[in-house]
Amino acid sequence: MNKKRILLKIGTNTLTKETDQISRGKIEDIARQIAALKDEYEFIIVSSGAIAAARQFVKLEHNGAEINVKQALAAIGQPHLMRIFQENFRELGLLTSQCLLSYSDFEKEASRINICNTINVLVSNNFIPIINENDTVATDEIQFGDNDKLAALTAALVKVDLLIIATNTDGIYTKESIEKDSPETINTVTNLGELQREVSSIKSSKGTGGMQSKIEAATIANAAHIETWIVNGLKDNFIVNALNDKINFTKIK
Repeated sequence: MNKKRILLKIGTNTLTKETDQISRGKIEDIARQIAALKDEYEFIIVSSGAIAAARQFVKLEHNGAEINVKQALAAIGQPHLMRIFQENFRELGLLTSQCLLSYSDFEKEASRINICNTINVLVSNNFIPIINENDTVATDEIQFGDNDKLAALTAALVKVDLLIIATNTDGIYTKESIEKDSPETINTVTNLGELQREVSSIKSSKGTGGMQSKIEAATIANAAHIETWIVNGLKDNFIVNALNDKINFTKIK
């Protein structure tokens, strides 16, 4: 049976459950859902959180620019983040692998082919690729999109059936409802131009994204004919519940 391929992007706010530490409980929740769905779906994960993982263990003394400190924290935190994923996923019989990418990799045809082939081999052998930006050599995601764009580029490259972006809201809210402090989810979107006018420019507290970067990611996915879902990853069982249409979230057709 051909499985549907989902790319799941997990932001820092989701992974930390809006605290200052990576939540093992949240990673276990994600693993449990993937284990329950593995007969029907294959998963590729794009995960932020390396810097948050490092801040649990170290406080760097520094004289350099803030971006250099963040790159150093990412280098320290990435192995810790992968260890937490590996431990929690392995307990449920799931195998993980690490892929570090940068935007320049998507600009060269040879690199694009290598990324695609590697991910396909991993997935076909039941290893879940866990992708992050290679922050020690690139700074784009640290400064801007919290891996939203990276997720969309990867989704398009490996031809997934669905891009799920886990965030800390019940999808995208209407601008009017936010202004009234009574958020209402936009459930279905067919026109990205109209959606753009609804989006707030507020960025998330721990991550570097915000809804604007998610709209940009959805635009990339849309061009590759991939549907994007913006789902509240703070809620338990959010993937399964979204697939069964049991929760409020935004579908960008």
